[in-house]
Amino acid sequence: MSRFWSDLASSLTPYVPGEQPRGARLIKLNTNENPYGPAPGVLAALAEINGDQLRRYPDPESSELRSAWASREGLQADQVFLGNGSDEVLAHTFQALLKQDQPLLFPDISYSFYPVWCELYGLPYATVALRDDFSVVVEDYDRPAGGVIIPNPNAPTGMILPLSDISSLLAMHTDSVVVVDEAYIDFGGESATGLIQQHDNLLVVQTASKSRSLAGMRVGAAFGHRDLIEGLSRVKDSFNSYPLDVVAQQTMLASLRDEEWLQHCTGRVIETRTRVVAELKEMGFEVLPSAANFLFVRHARQAAGELFAALRERQIIVRYFNKPRVDEFLRISIGTDNDMDELLAVLKTLI
Repeated sequence: MSRFWSDLASSLTPYVPGEQPRGARLIKLNTNENPYGPAPGVLAALAEINGDQLRRYPDPESSELRSAWASREGLQADQVFLGNGSDEVLAHTFQALLKQDQPLLFPDISYSFYPVWCELYGLPYATVALRDDFSVVVEDYDRPAGGVIIPNPNAPTGMILPLSDISSLLAMHTDSVVVVDEAYIDFGGESATGLIQQHDNLLVVQTASKSRSLAGMRVGAAFGHRDLIEGLSRVKDSFNSYPLDVVAQQTMLASLRDEEWLQHCTGRVIETRTRVVAELKEMGFEVLPSAANFLFVRHARQAAGELFAALRERQIIVRYFNKPRVDEFLRISIGTDNDMDELLAVLKTLI
């Protein structure tokens, strides 16, 4: 601990991202990256960016991109907020909308960045326990709250709530914001953006990192009522008035123009996921129902930590969370068919 750190810096427990190994030839199934590249038009857009665009500041409003993304979701441009990945969008959301006197509610097994932001920004919060089968009990959120945030599909479980349950949450909390974090929604779920026009307390957050294969570019968005978007913009403009650079804006526009590529790639992931689930179950794994591009699995006779280490020795990296309730599970990203075949072959030798 540095003697120059503030009390806040000293007290924080930062979020730990998935390992990004370098050098060795590995099968990397630990950070939920899309195994297929971005739309072909993305690379063409990169090639067309010129020096004059780079020497100038980008459009601070990302006007063209906001309009295009809004149109895809059946919204207006002033109902869209953009940031450097959904993590930045969520960080602004915690500051602008969720910092209230009553506690923020979210699942006890969920995206582990949520409690970090609560610590960083001084938000009171309470976790709501999942069922023993790791499903969300919507009725347990019917209590006083300064807001609710739900990843849908949930991370790290991959399980999804139907829109009827999201509607129930919105009805419970008409005087506070309900955030639906949809980082994985394109892999088998229905977005809650269709509920925005009926609920001024709904904010839906999405990312280009997963389904659109733009994790290296960092583009995220929030969709909601104009008042919510204005609140986010006030915080953003007090912190960084140029959040998206010209490269991110142009490549994301190119991705949005190719819906066919998005559907093709997500369809391949879903098809592979279905096959891998069946084969893992044949090996004796319990596999939680997933609507994401990853699986959350455990084996009755093999400790997750030991399997994690054994896979790593064989150049296959998955994610292991050594935390209560989930320390028997591994989270496995869906890779290419060849990647998954190698994983399955190694697991058969280990089980």
